[in-house]
Amino acid sequence: MRYIFHCDLNNFYASVECLENPSLRGQAVAVCGRAEDRHGIVLAKNYEAKEYNVKTGDTIWQAKQKCPNIKIVEARHHLYLKYSRIVRKIYYNYTNRIEPFGIDEAWLDVTGSVHNFSEAEALANEIRMRVKNEVGLTISVGVSFCKVFAKLGSDYKKPDATTVITPENFKNIVWPLPVSDLLFVGRKTAEKLAKLTIKTIGDLATFDASLISFHLGKVGEMLYRYARGEEREEVREIGKSEEIKSVGNSMTYYKDIINKDDIYALFLLLAESVSTRMKAYGFSRARNLVISVRDNNLEVVSKMAKMTPATNIATEIADYAMKLFEKSFAYKTKVRGLGIHVSEFCDAEQLSFDCHEEQRQKQEKLENAVDKLRERFGRNSVQRAIILKDDKLKNVNIVGDHIVTPAFKEKPENYQKQIIEENF
Repeated sequence: MRYIFHCDLNNFYASVECLENPSLRGQAVAVCGRAEDRHGIVLAKNYEAKEYNVKTGDTIWQAKQKCPNIKIVEARHHLYLKYSRIVRKIYYNYTNRIEPFGIDEAWLDVTGSVHNFSEAEALANEIRMRVKNEVGLTISVGVSFCKVFAKLGSDYKKPDATTVITPENFKNIVWPLPVSDLLFVGRKTAEKLAKLTIKTIGDLATFDASLISFHLGKVGEMLYRYARGEEREEVREIGKSEEIKSVGNSMTYYKDIINKDDIYALFLLLAESVSTRMKAYGFSRARNLVISVRDNNLEVVSKMAKMTPATNIATEIADYAMKLFEKSFAYKTKVRGLGIHVSEFCDAEQLSFDCHEEQRQKQEKLENAVDKLRERFGRNSVQRAIILKDDKLKNVNIVGDHIVTPAFKEKPENYQKQIIEENF
């Protein structure tokens, strides 16, 4: 029997802000990307704000309409990273098998430390109390025999609670829940399932498996196993990961963008980050490109294309992304965020002869030189002119896999979820 925890920091961004500024405690708080911009959006809110139906994705003026006394705080992503690391150090006291799921969530495999679910629950409560007493934040912990049910458990009771889901009780706890609560079931997927009269996780678990496969393919088969408690994915140990199959980055801008130059500048910024990380991982070229486009209603659509020839050159990746954008989206689309992901890595010698290869090699050498300068003197030591035209892009920093600037510091969406939804 495995014993898996899913630890979820409650209202993380807003809780950190209230911890840093005690005068905010007890008041409705919304953390936003840009407080002085009337089109800024709510990235996180506390329970007091939730009572007024303030939602993530609301504009600031909508939040103020719902709750006139709400306190608007500009997001400080560096601060959230700091507290996330502090909490994970506590987790590390109990296991080295820790798999982050965003900045505020993580799975822990404690199988080696406990012998039954009673001991597992006691250990979860101990961790919860330590985070509360030593850091000043609260977490909800789901305890189960698989990752999917552990996550459902952390969502089941909030804040500051432990929920245990066992092989004996999971049908009573999990199956009555809406199917949209299941990991990787987004809005589009839930709509597809609803057409099959599947509204709860139990409906999915007891549905005809062949029909699920017929209508939803491999992803449907995966979700069917999730609903039945048959998921057996391991919690990856800190410092170890499975083979890297894709490299990507995304960002949310501080305002709607419809200008071609602005869109290309963002693609170029993302492509530089992706290119640098590809080289760091030792990938010579990538063939597949996926762009994700988030509109001002926070809906995300992804499109895929082949890059011919394959490349790791930032300028080429950005050019491919721009062509795919222009092919798939009209400029009347109000874009709020963009993403670039590349995959199907290959070696340079696998490429067919290209008459422009000499020019491409010069560009690659130039970008490699720029990477070395940035590594030595800082990310912002060398910038492209098109990026410097926008004051909000001048001070971009790369933190892990995320792009962070003073103007937009939103927690990135889970990419796998976006792709799964796009497949439907």
